[in-house]
Amino acid sequence: MMLFRPKTLLLVALSAAVPQALLAQSAPAALPVAPPTTGTMPLSLQQAVSYAVQNKSSLLATRLGEAAAAAKVGEIKSAGLPQVNVGATISDNFKLQKSLVNFPVQQTVLTPGKVADASSGQEVVLEQRSLAVPPQPFAFGLQFAGNTSASVSQLLFDGAYLIGLKAAKVYTELAKKQTQQAEIDVVEQVSKAYYSTLVARSRLALLARNVQRLDTVLYQTNETYKAGFVEKLDVDRLRVQRNNLVVEQQKAQRLTELSVGLLKFQMGLPQQQRIQLTDSLGAAVVDAGALRQRLGVADMSTGGGVNGLGDLPTAPAQTSSDPAAQNRLDQQNALSGGQPVAARGALNYNNRIEFSTLETQQALAGLDLRNRQAGAYPRLVLSGAYGFTGSANKASELFAFRGPDSRNSAGFVNQNWFGFGNVGLSLQVPVFDGFRRKYLVQQSRLQQQTIERGFETLKQSIDLQDAQSRTTLINALDVLDNQQANLTLATDVARVTRIKFNAGVGSNLEVITAETDLRSAQTNYYGAIYDVLVAKVDRDKATGELYKNSR
Repeated sequence: MMLFRPKTLLLVALSAAVPQALLAQSAPAALPVAPPTTGTMPLSLQQAVSYAVQNKSSLLATRLGEAAAAAKVGEIKSAGLPQVNVGATISDNFKLQKSLVNFPVQQTVLTPGKVADASSGQEVVLEQRSLAVPPQPFAFGLQFAGNTSASVSQLLFDGAYLIGLKAAKVYTELAKKQTQQAEIDVVEQVSKAYYSTLVARSRLALLARNVQRLDTVLYQTNETYKAGFVEKLDVDRLRVQRNNLVVEQQKAQRLTELSVGLLKFQMGLPQQQRIQLTDSLGAAVVDAGALRQRLGVADMSTGGGVNGLGDLPTAPAQTSSDPAAQNRLDQQNALSGGQPVAARGALNYNNRIEFSTLETQQALAGLDLRNRQAGAYPRLVLSGAYGFTGSANKASELFAFRGPDSRNSAGFVNQNWFGFGNVGLSLQVPVFDGFRRKYLVQQSRLQQQTIERGFETLKQSIDLQDAQSRTTLINALDVLDNQQANLTLATDVARVTRIKFNAGVGSNLEVITAETDLRSAQTNYYGAIYDVLVAKVDRDKATGELYKNSR
């Protein structure tokens, strides 16, 4: 957070049901979300995101910081408005302070001769003689005194204040972007938690179907054993297989409950609230080919481009005879994840809130520099005051409030309250501050240079995140394609094995092995689905497309 004042500006700063399909995440719209109730709360991904953005406690705290920033701006602006103060004081001077006063004392000298001359009618000039009298103590004022006044001041010119007003809008914008960054983080966490719960529930339902199917096989085998066509060992093997599957189902149930709890936590939803996920794995699938085309990568099954028509990718040809230049080019290609030049050029750094936030911090750094430079400008303030002051020997007399027309019993003026007023201009011209402003300006310039270096670091970080997320998503797509093929093969093998066993031409051991391989393929398949979904979230975040708030 960055705060500024008129005189100082401080910087801040997730089962695909068909082959070649996967789930996608788009920027969630602001959908109406039902408040928590005692019943079951239906929840789609977009509704979960919307609820979290509105109710997550960490976001609420961030918004409080945003509101505090707006209030701070109001505080700064208030310095340019008239400042009015009214005050009153009453004091009992039980011991008046005395001051030494030097009075010149003159003495008239009258001699007998002067008396005789005056008696005879002559004009006499009497002689004056100064007496050596030490300074005498005098007490000024009376025991009780009062004062009441109203003063007003208005800032007429302050360069730092004017720059602070320009920084106010930038400062509030920075607080909003920091809130947007927190919202994006919450959307990422909620999306991954929702996908985890969705995959866990789908896998749990599949395990339930597997247990049901194995119960059927176990029943049929047991009946065949009773007829004397199979050994008891075959039945026992199936029982062991079923017991293991039930344990796996129980573990999956607990993990699903844990995923639901994590989703509630990420949303800021009470753990006691029951929820029902309304999205399904099949409802959110998109064409994997379209996504591969968007990523500019080859189809895994053919290795021949997005439409399977091209050749296998080859190593890039050397384009420079300069080893150092070629090394830099190779590094750029590695950082871009082998991304085509056209695709690399389409990366927009401004889609990332971090880049926009750094730009705002740069603007604040510039204003901070100007603010400190403005410290050399004069400061002009208009001020005025008007009030009354009074005194008396007794407290009761002090509150008599006698004005200029008041007379005592003898007819003398006995006014005890007197008015006063003043108006003036105060001009402050900084002349020399011991080079303090020079070093403050130097610090601001260094801060600007630090932020400028941060842009290059941030761009490299965004490039790396873009390459990593792109590579991770491509790998996840390839793994999903492979696991989809494995699942299809394992399902077909298990189906044929069961047919052979029921026809009496296959062994029970083959059935158990095929069922084990099928469950392993199912587990790997759902894991690949989740990996794709998470990689898609990470990809959208890296490109700045995960969540955009229109406010």
